[in-house]
Amino acid sequence: MAETAHGGHDHDAHHEELGFWRKYVFSVDHKVIGIQYSVTGLVFLFFGFSLMMLMRWSMAFPGEALPVIGGLFGDARAPGGIMLPDFYNELGAMHGTIMVFLGVVPLAVGGFGNFVLPLQIGAPDMAFPKINMASYWCYLSGGVTMLVSFFLPGGAAQSGWTSYSPLADIAPMGQTAWLIGMVLLITSSLLGSVNFIVTTIQLRAPGLTFFRLPFFVWGQFVTSFLLLLAFPPLEAAGILQLMDRVAGTSFFLPSGLVVSGEVLQVSGGGSPLLWQHLFWFLAHPEVYVLILPAFGIVAEIVANNTRKPLWGYRSMVYSVIFLGFMSFIVWAHHMFLTGMGQTMATFFQTTTMIISIPSVIVLTALFISLWGGSIRFNTPMLFALAFLPMFGIGGLTGLPLGLSASDIPLHDTYYVIGHFHYVVAPGTVFALFAGVYYWFPKATGRKMNEFLGKLHFWPSLIFMNCIFMPMFLQGLTGVSRRLADGGATYEFAEPVLFLNRMMSYAAWCLALAQIPFIINFFISIRGGEKVSNNPWEATTIEWAAPSPPPHGNFAAVPTAYRGPYEYSVPGEERDFTPQFQSKEA
Repeated sequence: MAETAHGGHDHDAHHEELGFWRKYVFSVDHKVIGIQYSVTGLVFLFFGFSLMMLMRWSMAFPGEALPVIGGLFGDARAPGGIMLPDFYNELGAMHGTIMVFLGVVPLAVGGFGNFVLPLQIGAPDMAFPKINMASYWCYLSGGVTMLVSFFLPGGAAQSGWTSYSPLADIAPMGQTAWLIGMVLLITSSLLGSVNFIVTTIQLRAPGLTFFRLPFFVWGQFVTSFLLLLAFPPLEAAGILQLMDRVAGTSFFLPSGLVVSGEVLQVSGGGSPLLWQHLFWFLAHPEVYVLILPAFGIVAEIVANNTRKPLWGYRSMVYSVIFLGFMSFIVWAHHMFLTGMGQTMATFFQTTTMIISIPSVIVLTALFISLWGGSIRFNTPMLFALAFLPMFGIGGLTGLPLGLSASDIPLHDTYYVIGHFHYVVAPGTVFALFAGVYYWFPKATGRKMNEFLGKLHFWPSLIFMNCIFMPMFLQGLTGVSRRLADGGATYEFAEPVLFLNRMMSYAAWCLALAQIPFIINFFISIRGGEKVSNNPWEATTIEWAAPSPPPHGNFAAVPTAYRGPYEYSVPGEERDFTPQFQSKEA
């Protein structure tokens, strides 16, 4: 006994205590990196959301000065406080880029993936901790590079979040910063995805076979393959477009291009369509990079709060694997207007209809999982439940866009904006909020306040729908996207212009609805209700670790004795049987 005590003391004496910088800034601990990704992602989401609120003023009150802050943007962007169309384009391009590449993906994959995945598979850390750290710093560097572009001559990127050539090749200097930032962000995603794949394959706890993995892990695992395989073509394309801008090449610049009445003096011979192919080859799998982690989060929360196993777990797993494969052969449904011909259009229409099937299977399985459950309507569950119909609306409204006959009149209208925002905003973002409320006790040892959580949820649900539902009506009327005046110059848009003000008021109210979340988040870190290691009475392995988990995560290596969702097992004393609980116990 004395020897043991002495040995322990000796170990402590030689244990290197990490300083502040190594522990919290340049950390290699997956939990700290996950929290870094999450907090940075939430900050970028808030910033991207703020850009959208400025855009909504321009659409609701075209030609009127921005109140209070209008003078801050200078005469080059907003003379007399009235937003110029070029500034509106800046805001639009950067809103889309920030929300997708700097907000949702880093939070869904970098934040939840890093924090939760190693804990759920019983691993002490990620397989490559230093690569994990490098991934975060590449992401932050890319984000800062993009933000700095607002202060460059000519402002930030103005060619949309898709950076289409030839417009992007001749845009001001901000577009160069956008491309450099994008190359850094892609590098970050590639480093992270390799890490997730190796960690999931190599570091699973004893007994944790692939079909005992929680559905969240499957979502992250397939997502990592999508990132690894789809991002390199865009990284190559980004470097080629950068060369077009700074080295005089013409990868995406055609011959005889006329700009401001003069023929552009370039070598020419490039193809603007090549950029579209390379971009959408990434950007369609990117949609599933947004959705699969959300599916995983919602599945965990639904199983936990219905006190039932997930219905159709295996069919859900096979569906996301098939969905991952199919996502690589649907990209040209974004390009029906490029004159690809009936044969190719028919191929991509067919693959697009096929890829909707696995999404429907997953959504149906989650709906059926609710049947007969003893549902607990806590804050995470409310957000998870709202995700189901909201994502359903997003998916269903996408079907007409996957058929060339209906896509041609709808292309680049507000219908498209409504469709993908239903997938990403009340869809994925609601799932991310659910995840924050659900795993917050694991990260901090404290629960977030339920009253403030519900005060956050209900207004958010109402205002989200008030923003995006009218967009379908505007799109069917033919109102184009990317119009700084919201369509006021078009006579046919007049019957639906009143909706611009309604949507803008809803957007500003949605911002107010986030205040309870921000207060709740920061107050609960120090003052939230202290909880046990397993406050939700869940079954997966992360709840075996202390809350918050120490370095190395587990006191002893956990063992998986059963599947991930053993709820309400007949004959058991409790309504949950954790994976890590031995059969004797």
